[in-house]
Amino acid sequence: MSKLQRWTVLLIVSSALFLIVLDMTVLYAALPRLTHDLQATASDKLWIVNAYALVMAGLLLGTGTLGDKIGHKRMFLMGLIVFGVATLIAAFSQSPAMLIFGRVVLAIGAAMMMPATLSLIRVTFTDDNERSMAIGVWASVAAGGAGLGPLVGGFLLDYFWWGSVFLINIPVVLVALVSGWFLIPDSKASESKPWDLLSSIFIMIGMVSLVYAVKEASSRNADLTTVLIAVAVGVIGLALFVDRQRRLVYPLVDFSLFKNRLLIGGVLTATFSAAVNIGFMYALTQRMQLVEGMTPLEAGMFVVATPLASFFAGAWAGWLLPRLGMARMLWGTLVVAALGLLMFYISYEEMPHTIQFIALMVLGLGIGAATTTASSAIMNNAPVERAGMAASVEEVSYEVGGAIGIAVLGSVLSFLYTRAFEIPSGLNHVPQVVRDSLDEAMLVSETLPQAQAEALVELGKTSFEQGFVGVMIASMVILTVTAGVVWKMTRHVTREQDLFSGSH
Repeated sequence: MSKLQRWTVLLIVSSALFLIVLDMTVLYAALPRLTHDLQATASDKLWIVNAYALVMAGLLLGTGTLGDKIGHKRMFLMGLIVFGVATLIAAFSQSPAMLIFGRVVLAIGAAMMMPATLSLIRVTFTDDNERSMAIGVWASVAAGGAGLGPLVGGFLLDYFWWGSVFLINIPVVLVALVSGWFLIPDSKASESKPWDLLSSIFIMIGMVSLVYAVKEASSRNADLTTVLIAVAVGVIGLALFVDRQRRLVYPLVDFSLFKNRLLIGGVLTATFSAAVNIGFMYALTQRMQLVEGMTPLEAGMFVVATPLASFFAGAWAGWLLPRLGMARMLWGTLVVAALGLLMFYISYEEMPHTIQFIALMVLGLGIGAATTTASSAIMNNAPVERAGMAASVEEVSYEVGGAIGIAVLGSVLSFLYTRAFEIPSGLNHVPQVVRDSLDEAMLVSETLPQAQAEALVELGKTSFEQGFVGVMIASMVILTVTAGVVWKMTRHVTREQDLFSGSH
């Protein structure tokens, strides 16, 4: 295959990857408007955002292995078709339930495509240096695309209705489908390998149940019995998944991969950098619109510093990797991201937006470099015959991280908002849903006299700010603790193991 063909394949799969990660965050700018138009509750919002990441994470391991079985090109093209159909369902949804369904189908298409994108890179680029650069581009798209979601969504919402944030997928899907059909080489299929759907069902039940438990525990009227049942179902689901993998001849996850400390460090770095990137941006975008009063486009332009820095960080990390080694880069990039959050925490109230923009750039540099390093650590420390499995493990790490970020940091925001929101005696006639989210408080305020409406909204904004502070602190703790764990785990890795293990 010529060099031009190889980089054309990278362009095609990267364009599809861009859509996949963009759809993770593109709704952030649209949430206030679609919440209003669809009369969505706080719980609806959680599932509108989280259904995509959760279903994708549950299917990724299975679709990665299925790609090994039927061929990654075929899997990629089939995923594009499903993704395009789901886009139309989501764009023209008439209710929260219909939108959640559309997001689930989108996730199925994305789960079919995503492992194939990295697997096709792994088998297309046989030269170590070219492959590292290609993975760096892939990782930059993965980190930057998610961050660009609010900007793209904000731009569209200035001119069109909220469904337009989905319709932008259609032209890219069509171009990638046609060009991929003719230009992507057929990949070798291992048709003798069995494919196990039950494992995917077990892991999805486990993850969805645990996320539901987190959300229920943070709600205003949390039911302890429901939380405990959800936790039990989640633990049982994950335990059944692990037990089944150990008994299968061809498991979705070969746990022997995790004997490599760099690979484990990559998984941890990918998971928790994604958790902070997705969860913090979710909270920040809402704050810029609901508290600061920015338009969706203004909010998107404010947070664009992070994805822009992430794009550049991919090349920066690729240059630094052979010089510093994977181990140092894994924990060091997390520290850089935590420092960016600390800068934002110090500056977000009193200092100019310029200082906050710089802080978000530092955060983006750390997140983008962490994504690139984690991708290299996982893919370069797995055997080539396990390329599909390794790609699935990596992408599950990102998607589970995104789901954790929305579930945990979103629940921190919701929990602290509810605790801080004490309805004053003059407003004791308003419904209790105003304590669930600032969106719902604003919806209720539209039915009140002006003075009462202003008092309710101001109380909601003050409560939201307390929740946002909690999100920032929790994000810094997640990054710092993960950096410490990765440092302790990899500190004895030799330089030879660090740079060359598994890459030849």
